[in-house]
Amino acid sequence: MTGSFTLAYVPGVTPGKWARVWQERLPETELTLVQVPAAEAAARVRAGEADAALLRLPGDREDLHAIPLYTETTVVVFPKDHEFAAADELSLEDLAEHVLWQPLDDTLGWDEVPGQPPVERPGTTADAIAVVAAGVGVLVVPQSLARLHHRKDLKHVALSDAPQSRVALSFPIRDENPELIEHMIGIVRGRTANSTRGPAAEPAPKQAPKQAPKQRRGPAPQQKKQPAKRAKPRRGR
Repeated sequence: MTGSFTLAYVPGVTPGKWARVWQERLPETELTLVQVPAAEAAARVRAGEADAALLRLPGDREDLHAIPLYTETTVVVFPKDHEFAAADELSLEDLAEHVLWQPLDDTLGWDEVPGQPPVERPGTTADAIAVVAAGVGVLVVPQSLARLHHRKDLKHVALSDAPQSRVALSFPIRDENPELIEHMIGIVRGRTANSTRGPAAEPAPKQAPKQAPKQRRGPAPQQKKQPAKRAKPRRGR
């Protein structure tokens, strides 16, 4: 299959393993990977600048399908000398009275957390990381973004009761190239090459079935009995 396919992806998502499978299965179809800001991913697909996107839910879903692939762990990021330094896991209650940062380029869906100060919304994760490293507040993001922006002076641990984000493959509801989309869906879902929808493999040439020997119907024919041999009479002396 010839042609091309453009796959956009948001920061923190790593499409490399799926790209390798694509190259193995569709070597004649060029796959282009484009990293885009999370806030722009859906718009790029709608505008036709990408055939599909790997993005985070919840988010902008207008005129787009979304197939959830996996759920990311939510973590809290703070300086290594913070009061949370010895913690292995935190809860929202632990973060009370702390400034919470949630960048606009992730989509945990927070505007505010009940019973806590308003969540601040810096423009990017990189901006929030810099602020937290300076000792102002803590950052709540998907774990993949915390790893992407890792710094030696910061630490992150799981936030047990926080909202979680799901990574999904999103594409237009009225797609103009459904065959390639089906191939991509099969790859990200882990289907085998034979189960991925697309051109069917050529069947192996069929061999003519061997004919079974004909069976006779009815009772088997009876064999003729041979007449018994007569004993020759002995002659007297």
